[in-house]
Formats: sequence, C-alpha cells, structure tokens
Amino acid sequence: MKTLGKWLVLGLVILSSPVRAALDIVITEGIDAARPIAVVPFVWQGQGPAPQQISDVVMSDLTRSGTFKTLDELSLPQRNISAISQFQAKDWASVGAEAVVMGAIKPYGEDKYLVSFDLVDLVKAQMQSGTGPQAKQEFLIDSRETVISSAQFRQYGHRISDIIYEKLTGIRGAFLTRIAYVVVKHGEKSPYQLMISDYDGHNEQMLLRSPEPLMSPSWSPDGRKLAYVSFENKKAEIFVQDIYTQSRSKITSFDGINGAPVFSPDGKKLALTLSKDGQPEIYIIDISTKALKRVTNHYAIDTEASWFPDGKSLIFTSERGGRPQIYKVTLASGKVQRMTFEGEWNLGGSILPDGRSMIFVNRTNGKYNIARMDLETRFMQVLTSTRLDESPSVAPNGTMVIYGTTYQGKQVLAAVSTDGRFKARLPTGQGEVKSPSWSPFL
Repeated sequence: MKTLGKWLVLGLVILSSPVRAALDIVITEGIDAARPIAVVPFVWQGQGPAPQQISDVVMSDLTRSGTFKTLDELSLPQRNISAISQFQAKDWASVGAEAVVMGAIKPYGEDKYLVSFDLVDLVKAQMQSGTGPQAKQEFLIDSRETVISSAQFRQYGHRISDIIYEKLTGIRGAFLTRIAYVVVKHGEKSPYQLMISDYDGHNEQMLLRSPEPLMSPSWSPDGRKLAYVSFENKKAEIFVQDIYTQSRSKITSFDGINGAPVFSPDGKKLALTLSKDGQPEIYIIDISTKALKRVTNHYAIDTEASWFPDGKSLIFTSERGGRPQIYKVTLASGKVQRMTFEGEWNLGGSILPDGRSMIFVNRTNGKYNIARMDLETRFMQVLTSTRLDESPSVAPNGTMVIYGTTYQGKQVLAAVSTDGRFKARLPTGQGEVKSPSWSPFL
C-alpha cells in the first residue's frame, strides 16, 4: 500500500510556481527548429500616448506556441508600416521569415479603437517581382479590422494570434484559452485558492478560497464551469461551479474518496473516482439527475478517468496488473483493455483531441517523464527528460502540454510540444500551484 499511495498522490498533485501575470517563459529547447515570422509593431494613429501594444501579445503568443520564433524588431527592414499597401517586397528580400504581420490602432469614439492587421506571405512576395497594388494583394494571406474597447486589447491580441496560427499551420490556435489551478499559500488562514487565468497568466481570478485542500479542477466543454474536489467540510466532496455567476452545486459527498472529476464531451456527466462501495472505482454521474453508474469493479484501485472525444470510452489508471498502468473501458460493453506496457509505471492518461494519441506519465528506471503513445501503432515517445514530471494537461488543439517538474530543487510548471521538439519552463514564484487544467476553446 505504501507504493500504491505514492503513485496515487503523484496522479493527483502537482507542485509548482503560481501562474502569474506576464509570464516570462524560458524556452529551453526547440527554438532553432521553430518557424521564423516577423511581427511589425502596430502603428498608433491617434493623438497622445499609444494604448497597449497588441503586437506584443501576438509576439509572445507565437513564441510560446513552440511553432514560431519572432524576429528581433530591430532587424526588420520596415518598422513603421501598418498595411500591405506600404509593404515593399524588395526591402524584405533577404529576411528569412515565412510571413510578416503588420497592423494599426486608430481611435474610434469613446473608449473605442479600430484595430486592423494584414498577414503577408513573405516567401511568395520574395519569389515574385511585382510590387503594384494588384500584385501585393496576391501576397495577402488574411486581412481584418475590428472595433474593440481598451479592456479588449489583450483578448483581441490572442484572437489575432489564433488567426495567424491557423492560417499558417492549418491547426486551430489555442491562445484564447484559460488555465485553472489551485494556489497554496502556506501560513495563511485560508491557504488554498482555486484560480483561473488566461493561458499566459493574465486576468487572474479567484473562484474560491478555503482553509482546507482544493484539488483536481476540470473544465466543462463550454468553458463556463469547473468541477473540482474540496475538503472544506472536512471530507472529500465534488462540486461544479459556474465561473461567471460563481454559483456552485455539490455533486457527490459519499463516505471515503470523492475524486478526479472529469466532464464528459457533452458536458452532461462526470467521470469520477469513488470508494463508497469499498476500493476506489470509476463511476459516471449524471450532473442534473445525480444518477450514478459504476464503470469498473475490481479489487485493485481504479482512478484518474479520462474520456475519449466520442464519449463512448474511458481510459483510467489501475494497479490491477500488479503496477500502475493505463486501461481502456468501453462503456457500452464494459470491456476493459490494457493500453500501456512499456516502462515500470504508466498513469494519469488523457486522450488528445484528435482521438489518435494519448499523453500520460511514464516511469522508466525510476524517472517520471511525460510520454505520448499512438493508439493505433502503440509506439511510445518520451517527450521530456527530467526526473520528476507529472500531471500533464493538454491544450485543446493538441499541440502543447503543461506539466509539473523540478528545477534547481524547486517545483515548477513546464511545457512541451506533443512532438517533443519544443520545451519551455515557467519561472518560479512564491507559494505552490497544484492541479493545472487547460481549458477548452473559448
């Protein structure tokens, strides 16, 4: 039971730095393989000091994606252009980038601004000699303008990043997303705080503060609610809380373990771990009716359920084979299938949005690392190389994973691309952060 307790704690808890505003993410690997892109500072076309610089948000987003690296502003041949009409292909002939983004910000009434931007295919522009208006339009990948308020500057910066990312990769961008996590500030009267923020740490908001532990937040598919575990009443209970109205409802409060809630793809049910009938098992509960269905029935501990995107199956962690491994259960038939075999332990799995791969924690030679496995070929790729990586959470577009690790003796958050090429580390702050969870698209 000592060993089993160890891996259960590992599956539930991640210690790291608080997600703070304006995260200065340290890229540790993969920048050389990233695709170069130029982002020209958006031109302020008004009187007085310029408002927030949207292009700074865009540059940070694209760099943090691991797919792109933005060129140094001082190296750009044109630094005061706002539209493709001002773009001179000959000036960019020697610039090694595949695209350039330029834009403008213009006053548009009381606390309103007209923001426009053009995304230009730099490779195509360099290959063609025409520089007239008609020829320039051939270089244009996308062009948009929108009226926003001052409070929407960061949000619209993320929106621009999403558009650029999808236009250049064919994959939907995930910059307009959020992260939920539990902050622990030891020494305070109510040290546990359930928090959400934008994916980059801005717009942090506290949903709940408690003197007792909070853990395992999980987003609803519409991004409006969180399910989580609370010990506020001196026992484990599962709640669902609306992040906008702050209203919440208690879902389970059985004796023993009430843990690891995860919303179904349609948002109507939760898969969770309960020990009300003895050993911890996987159950499904209907959120509106509270109707409960037992999914597993085994003498070993079953926990950490996660849904397949089609809602027809679950994966979960179990020691039924002697050591923690990941299993699949088909809900209609109840058939259970072991999914992982490589290494010593495999736990904490989640299916990527395309349903073709799985992210999980793999232990080999005593080292815990984030791994990815192709569900068809069963080929496993270890994505990280540190010693204690845990609690992975996948971005809704399936390109990045955030997880917990240690750095210089401290628990920190880190990120890795799902192909393993790009790695980054988030700086350490005060306190601890547990159970990060990446939101769906918003």
